[in-house]
Amino acid sequence: MNEERERLLKEQNQLLEQRVTERTAELSEQKEALQKALMELKASQTQLIQKEKMASLGELTAGVAHEIQNPLNFVINFGEVNKELIVEMKERLASENLLEGFANDLKGFIDDLADNQNKILQHGKRADGIVKNMLQHSRRQSGVMELIDLNELVEEYLKLAYHGFRTKHKTFHCSFETSYDQEIGRIELVPEDIGHTLVNLFNNAFFSMNEKVKLGASNYEPVLKINTERKENKAMITVRDNGLGIPGKIMDKIFQPFFTTKPTGEATGLGLSLSYDMIKAHQGELKVDSIEGEFAAFTIELNYK
Repeated sequence: MNEERERLLKEQNQLLEQRVTERTAELSEQKEALQKALMELKASQTQLIQKEKMASLGELTAGVAHEIQNPLNFVINFGEVNKELIVEMKERLASENLLEGFANDLKGFIDDLADNQNKILQHGKRADGIVKNMLQHSRRQSGVMELIDLNELVEEYLKLAYHGFRTKHKTFHCSFETSYDQEIGRIELVPEDIGHTLVNLFNNAFFSMNEKVKLGASNYEPVLKINTERKENKAMITVRDNGLGIPGKIMDKIFQPFFTTKPTGEATGLGLSLSYDMIKAHQGELKVDSIEGEFAAFTIELNYK
């Protein structure tokens, strides 16, 4: 009887061990599959984030092209005028029949040349400054903290974002109301990350106001308000537009990845999500306030070290 009982127990133990071995193998396979899926998900996320950053970079590049084009147009136009004036002066000097008023005319030519030359230098230096500024930004794409003048950073990215947006929406015009707190000073941050966040907030505001313009609201004028303020150990940047606002029912979703109210092809749905993560990485906060149909306001809060 005991022998039979031992035999049954042995068989049960063997069966149990077999099942444990099989289950362990199944769990191991599932673990490997999950790890592979997680790696693929992380790779996809990295690609999407990079795509979002590149889209933002493209808009900035368009803005830079627009900024550079204006001063270069002045340089080219005044240079051509100067060339024509010089040719005309040489022709008149070579003429055998000089008029009595030639001396006065010559003085006028020289004055015009001097004025045009000054304008060439002025706008040439402006274009040079823009290029150097962008080169500085491209060199510091290291993801490291730097002491940055926050007001200058905001103003710079505002101009670039606006011109970038208008390259795609040429009829759009917007007024700016800026209030920069001079006490805000320099703060330690990753310039490209805060710049990316600002461009995203500015572009969202421009898009919202442009859509409101399309609706044909009477006496509507797009206005973007940008305010910086220092409150004790915090630096605050507020971007407020008078566009369509954000419906209350989606307020808790706007920072979620892939959520967007824009038409297909207009956005990846990662802009605000990525911006939110970037500000969090700075131990800061990104907050929103809005009334549908009236305004939307985003506030970045950064801490002084």
